Amino acid sequence: MRASPTTPYLAVDGARLDANVRRVQAAADRAGVRLRPHVKTHKVPAIARRQLDAGAVGITVATVGEAEVFVDQGCTDVLVAYPVFLDAERVRRVLALADRARVVIGVDSVDGARRAAPLTGAVGVAVEVDSGHHRSGIAPAQAGAVALAAADLGVAVEGVFTFPGHAYAPGAAPEVAAQEAAALHEAATVVVAAGIPCPVRSGGSTPSLAASLDSGAARPGGTPAADELRPGVYVFGDAQQWELGHHAAEDIALVAVGTVVSHAGGRAVLDAGSKTLGADRAAYATGFGRLLDHPEARIVQLSEHHAVVDLAGASLPAVGERVRVVPNHVCAAVNLADELVVDGERVPVAARGRNT
Repeated sequence: MRASPTTPYLAVDGARLDANVRRVQAAADRAGVRLRPHVKTHKVPAIARRQLDAGAVGITVATVGEAEVFVDQGCTDVLVAYPVFLDAERVRRVLALADRARVVIGVDSVDGARRAAPLTGAVGVAVEVDSGHHRSGIAPAQAGAVALAAADLGVAVEGVFTFPGHAYAPGAAPEVAAQEAAALHEAATVVVAAGIPCPVRSGGSTPSLAASLDSGAARPGGTPAADELRPGVYVFGDAQQWELGHHAAEDIALVAVGTVVSHAGGRAVLDAGSKTLGADRAAYATGFGRLLDHPEARIVQLSEHHAVVDLAGASLPAVGERVRVVPNHVCAAVNLADELVVDGERVPVAARGRNT
């Protein structure tokens, strides 16, 4: 019999993971929308393979380094959904990837498009537009100028994309999905008006996913807006999605397993601190994490190696008892781990630390 790992560690329920993958893929299929999941959430090629086998058209990554890991493991269609700054070293690495996979990188400026000139004939670009998150991305009305700058240099323009990250707020998803659809529709329209085909209109996040797939949000005026979506967190779920109502507790596939080490102050103290869970806490979050088997409980204090849990009057788990903690932001938690324990098997987090 396999011994349980020493706590704290991240455990994955493979059946729940597969159910999440199948459910979201089926929803995308019903809506006629391609799914290109963002693998920065899990950073594990074997999990990407489950997503691809279920019907995903390719993967999304945040960095060239992540792309290298997944292409090394057989992924052949990759979008780097980031306005990549193409210095000479990154050009070399991206061209090396293009020898083995279809690669598209993000650009969000005329200068960025011009920097992609060395990639002509090997790598395409997608124009990132801002749909209201106000992070990276050009205004949709200016997407045509960026696309034209690339096309004039012979760089293939593969479409437009956006990240509706402002859906991470209570009740925001329907309005944000509508903004996403409008931005993609406007951007695609001006790209086509510039004489450049726009084959892909890519959006999506986990909190906006259901609203983006809704016919009213995805097809303003009867014209398809988002024809590709890139959620990431849906494979696991986390406390943010639980509290926003986008992921049910019974579908959460990743937890941090921690041990109760103290009852100081009449509360449970766990050995899974910020170096395991991450320290993210959104303005709407009710704590630094949730306990899957004690939904009334909240982590109310967090330090590097301690998580203090308020059980809201419920009985304290015994010292030495193991508990399952749902991290607030699963992407951050996974990025802190060397491995995931998937159905008892240790699986390396292969793309951890590949931030360049």
